[in-house]
Formats: sequence, structure tokens, C-alpha cells
Amino acid sequence: MGRRDLYRTALRGLDARRWPEYLRENSGLPGPRGNIELAQAVADEGNLATFDRMIETDDEYLVFCGVIGLGRLLADGMDVLSRLRGHAVDARWRVREAVAMALQRLGDADLPRMLTTVTAWVDDPHPLVRRAAAAAVCEPRLLTTGPAAACAIEVCSRATEGLARLPSDRRRDPGVRSLRQALGYCWSVAVAADPVAGLPRFLALGDSTDRDVAWIVRENGKKARLARLL
Repeated sequence: MGRRDLYRTALRGLDARRWPEYLRENSGLPGPRGNIELAQAVADEGNLATFDRMIETDDEYLVFCGVIGLGRLLADGMDVLSRLRGHAVDARWRVREAVAMALQRLGDADLPRMLTTVTAWVDDPHPLVRRAAAAAVCEPRLLTTGPAAACAIEVCSRATEGLARLPSDRRRDPGVRSLRQALGYCWSVAVAADPVAGLPRFLALGDSTDRDVAWIVRENGKKARLARLL
């Protein structure tokens, strides 16, 4: 039995009102890494009321768990996509990461819908929504089919083009910098999933004179999954 299954068993044995205390004790925070396995177990076992109570707190880890839980509800058919879009622009990076993980939950259950969602989100005016789209789709376990890999490449391309169109006075915005940071690894995941289609589009970025695009190219080139293809 893995850690996630152990946490699921523990949560089932607790009254839901005691979950927050248990989560705080086992969150792994403060520390370099929050307890993702526990958060996924919460998403497996909780319900909308549980997730809402967590999201309404000021505790970043509890909100993180609740937002991933929304992803499970989305995968189950509940219409919570607009809520996830709202959380994608949260000032807290863990909450933003929870949105990407929530969309990946959708991808595990209904990949075509997830691909449609990220394709729409990558054209959103807010850079953090575009960041969520790229981070969500650039997950190796989801990129095992041609359409999924093609979508990841397209999302990375459109997100990068949108970044390059921004005026210089926007480039230091926290949301824009977060998008750039994500694109610094997302391209390598997308290209590795389909090098024949992805590598030419990535290499074409090398002709850009945009400093942020050049940074994205350099950062991805450092990733082993891409370096072995160059």
C-alpha cells in the first residue's frame, strides 16, 4: 500500500471536522516540499462541502488541498471550471500549482475535455491563466497520444508568442514572470512527447531576438529530456 492509500485510510477514519488538524500536522510545511500525496488523498476522499471549507481558510496548504479536490469534482462531471480559473490567478504559488494538478485530474478522466480547456485558457488575457494551461498539459503521463502531444506543443507555442508580444513594461509583472518560469520547462516536456513535430518549432525560437524567449530556450536546453534530442 502506497502513501496515498495510507492517507486515504487515515482520512476515512477521521471525522471530517478533524481533517484540517490532521492536514496541518502532516502537510510537510514549513519545509521545502508540501505533502502532495496527502493532498491527492484529500481530493480522493472529500466532497464539495469539505473542499469549500478548506478553500475558505487562510491556510495555504488547506486551500491547496481544496483546489485539487475541485479537480476531482470536475473529473466527476461537476461544473467548477470557472472556479478553477479564478484560483489560477491566486497570489500564492501553491494554489496556482493546485489548479494545474486539478486540470490534470480532468485529463486522467477525460483527456479530450482537458485538451479543449487548456487550448481555450492559453488565449486568456491573464498570464497566470495561460501559465496554468501550459503547466497542466505539459505532464508526461498525459502526453502519450498524438493529439495530446500536439496540444502541448501548440499551447507552449501560443503562450510563448503571447509573452513575446507583451510590452517591455509588462515583463516584470509577477504573473508574466511566473508564465516565463513555467515555459522554461514546459517546452522540454512537450517536445520530448513528440520530437518530430515539436523540435522544429522549439528550435525556431532560437531565431527570436526577444530576451525572454531566449531565456526560455536556454532553460529548456538544460533539461536532460530535451538535451539528448539536440
